[in-house]
Amino acid sequence: MTAFWAQAAPGWVRHADRTDTVGRPLGAAAIERLGPAPGRVVDVGCGCGGTTAELAAVGVDVSPEMIAAARRRFPHLEFVCADVETLDEIPGAPFDAAYSRNALMLLADPVAGCTAIRRSLRPGAPLAAMVFRDMAANPWLPAALLGAAPHVGALPPLPVGDEPGPFAWADPARVRRILTAAGFDGIEVEPVDVVLEPPDEPGTVAEWLIELGPAGAAYRAAPAEARAAARDAAARLLARYRGPGPGHRLPAGLWLVTARA
Repeated sequence: MTAFWAQAAPGWVRHADRTDTVGRPLGAAAIERLGPAPGRVVDVGCGCGGTTAELAAVGVDVSPEMIAAARRRFPHLEFVCADVETLDEIPGAPFDAAYSRNALMLLADPVAGCTAIRRSLRPGAPLAAMVFRDMAANPWLPAALLGAAPHVGALPPLPVGDEPGPFAWADPARVRRILTAAGFDGIEVEPVDVVLEPPDEPGTVAEWLIELGPAGAAYRAAPAEARAAARDAAARLLARYRGPGPGHRLPAGLWLVTARA
């Protein structure tokens, strides 16, 4: 997983501002559930730091490149480069709350990672996290990959079943099993539906989604004509989500996962 994020990080760094703005609905319900001033918060899988800044939290991520970007963007905040799956507890613990946006589903050993999160919280402290539901609830997610793949060469193997990936936590029963094994109580898994509205023209939206996904590294390494073909193909698959005006409307189905240490 560390090797994957080393390849993926340049796209996330390049598009950090757009992802913060357009992607905010993906984590908004968990932020709202934590409520105002929950105390010291740890943002697990903080990426380039946008959600960490919104929460005034401590950010933790496995990617050195994204942590470096987060420190440049938000020098007044604390960021830790670490793999929670290998920690007994997160540096700076104990925390009063934990937050995560679309990161827990990417853990190779989710019980180990969530156990470290639980150990890093004060007794009774809340966890609020967002993860994608299944592909049917997020039909636009594979479009960038399917459009780009024929034009950019070999891609890494795609996750299947419970392997780390966007839909690894699609089954709410599995989510509850993981968090129970990690020592959490009061586990709730609630559906949340949002719409992402990137305002950009089709090629820019296509490139954004390609670079954030598993085709990102191959796309960046491809020659200019191949990148253009990949953008065009992805944009055609995303055309169904274009509104009557500029931009797109991308429906996203998520789980709001809450629990207490």
